[in-house]
Amino acid sequence: MSPTRIPYWQLPPSVRFRIGEAVGPVIAAHSVNDGLNSSVAAILQTAVGRCFVKALPVEHRWVWTQEREAEIAPHVETVGSGLIARIADDAWDVLIFDALDGHHADYSPDSKDLGHVARLIARIGELPCPNLSLRRAEQRLASYTSTGMLHHFQGGSLLHTDLNPANVIVSDDEARIVDWGWATRGAAWLDAAYWVSWLIAAGHTPKQAEWWAEQVPAWRTATVEGVTAFAVANARMWAESGDGSTDPWTRAIMHASEVWRRYREQEAI
Repeated sequence: MSPTRIPYWQLPPSVRFRIGEAVGPVIAAHSVNDGLNSSVAAILQTAVGRCFVKALPVEHRWVWTQEREAEIAPHVETVGSGLIARIADDAWDVLIFDALDGHHADYSPDSKDLGHVARLIARIGELPCPNLSLRRAEQRLASYTSTGMLHHFQGGSLLHTDLNPANVIVSDDEARIVDWGWATRGAAWLDAAYWVSWLIAAGHTPKQAEWWAEQVPAWRTATVEGVTAFAVANARMWAESGDGSTDPWTRAIMHASEVWRRYREQEAI
C-alpha cells in the first residue's frame, strides 16, 4: 500500500455518510494496495453488491485527476467502469465506481492476458475523443524531446496513457481499464507505445514488446522516427519523475523505458 494511503474507515464520518447515501450502508471495506495516487482506494461491500471508491484531500496536488475522471467517465464506460457518484465533502474529493470483476493484467511473456489487452487498446482507439479540455500528448512530452519531434505525437485520438497493469482488469472474455485521470488527446498509436515499456518491465525483450504493440491496428500508423522519438522522450520522463524513488514498480518501469530507448537508438544506427 502507498505510504500515504489510509483505510476507508479513517475518512471523516460525514464523507462516509455521503458515500452511504449513494451506495447504501457499507458492510466491509478492503483497501486496494496497488497504485500511488489515491489517499483512499478501496473495494466496498454493500447490501446490494460491490463498488470501488477512491478519494483525495481537496488540497492534494493530484486532486485535478479526480475531476478529469469524473468528466471522462461517461465517454469511456464501454472500456472502463461506470461512475456512480462524485462527492465533495469535509475537504475530501471522492469518486465511486462500479467494481469490475476479474484480475489485474499479467503482462509476462507467457500470459494469456496479452491478447485481451491488445484488443482493449484497439477498442480505446475506436472511441471518439470527447470535447473536453484534455492535455495534448505533445504538451506532455515537450520537456523530453526536441520541438522538431513533437509533430509525431499530435493527433485527435483519445488516449489513456497509463498502461500500468494495476489499471487493467481482465475477466474471462475481455479487459477493461480504470484510472483515467491522465487521459490525453494525441496520435492514435501512443497507447500501444506506452504499453511497450510495461511489457519490457514484465520480462519481454524490446522486440517481443513491439510485436505485441503491432497487434494494435493504430500502431501501424506510426513512423519509425516517431516511435524512436517517443521511446527517448518516455525514458527521459521516467528518469526525471522517478529520480530518487525506491518504489519497486517505479524503478522497474524506469529501467524498462531506458532499455527500450537504447534498443530504438541502436536500431536507428
